[in-house]
Amino acid sequence: MIKLILLGLGIMLLVEGSLYGLFPKKMKKMMEIMQNYDDQKIRNAAIPLCIIGFCLIYFNLKTN
Repeated sequence: MIKLILLGLGIMLLVEGSLYGLFPKKMKKMMEIMQNYDDQKIRNAAIPLCIIGFCLIYFNLKTN
């Protein structure tokens, strides 16, 4: 179980780190755009993505 958690964390850090490493100017621009968004709009996008991510993890672990 801990191996899967560390694997997921490693993949997340790899993807996020590569985005900032390969496209620093675009990531700064994206941060500026995000500052202008309403908090509720960001929350409405983030919560469903978290639920989808949780379901993917849950059903993957349940089938093993």
